[in-house]
Amino acid sequence: MLTSVAVLVGPGVEPFELGLLCELFGPDRRDGGVPLLDLAVVTARPGRVPTSAGFALEVADGLDRAAAADLVAVAPFGRDDEVPPAVLDALRDAVARGARVLSVCTGAFLLGRAGLLDGRRCTTHWMHAAELARRYPLAEVDPGVLYVEDGPVVTGAGSAAGIDAGLHVLRTELGAAAAATVARRMVVPPHRDGGQAQFVATPLPACADDDIAPLLAWALEHLGEDLGVDRLARRARMSVRTFARRFADATGTSPGAWVNRQRLARARELLELTDLSVDAVAEQVGWGSAAALRHHFAGLGTTPLAYRRTFAGVSAR
Repeated sequence: MLTSVAVLVGPGVEPFELGLLCELFGPDRRDGGVPLLDLAVVTARPGRVPTSAGFALEVADGLDRAAAADLVAVAPFGRDDEVPPAVLDALRDAVARGARVLSVCTGAFLLGRAGLLDGRRCTTHWMHAAELARRYPLAEVDPGVLYVEDGPVVTGAGSAAGIDAGLHVLRTELGAAAAATVARRMVVPPHRDGGQAQFVATPLPACADDDIAPLLAWALEHLGEDLGVDRLARRARMSVRTFARRFADATGTSPGAWVNRQRLARARELLELTDLSVDAVAEQVGWGSAAALRHHFAGLGTTPLAYRRTFAGVSAR
């Protein structure tokens, strides 16, 4: 059972991720039925620790507090290749003695440096997933999820996904009721469906082709209509073959893939900003049915209704 947590920091620590770990595991919530945890912020060299935001922390505890913790959590800090060997040893020792380790965002690089990701599935912020996989080729990096648990190692994706990872640890260690209480106090969902893909923006790509660019703007205004390659080619006054080639050169993708990406982006906007039914959203973006809309949202690791519950700014029907 989880009774003690050590949050490991170093020079250049990210204050937001440190704060969310302290908020997850630090406050006294015994009035809500959550056991009080012994939380310590620890570092290799106790004293003044500069943060990435330009201010410094005074950290009193060294790695000896981590040596007895049930969970060692890593807030992202500095360069993983500049971390003292004692920090890597503390992480390895934690796993060896049966404790859990948890990383948030790019804190996963530190676990990789310690060899704790070798042969394990893991994640990090989607912007850094490819680099994590390049540096640590024995790790199985999944950029599409909010968090991963593989044995004693839990890795959370970018920033706020660390909350999801931390709540998962609380849920498995202290039970669903305790995790729900913590989530309610933090005013966050106790569990979010889906993965990082739903948070990756898909802006209109730049287009240097003077013949294709106006067509893209027109298509965005007519997403509910037939936007098959034949119609688009006719509007561009090109043969289908020439149009497909020029379109790919200009946008880096096929007409069909581009249209689907823009339809998905518009559907997300409508789900967030309107109370249109799922069927009506599907009709407006040119997919015709809720089933088709659900099919395309599966690529985000969620459903239209789950997406709306998470992101809607108005009451959903």
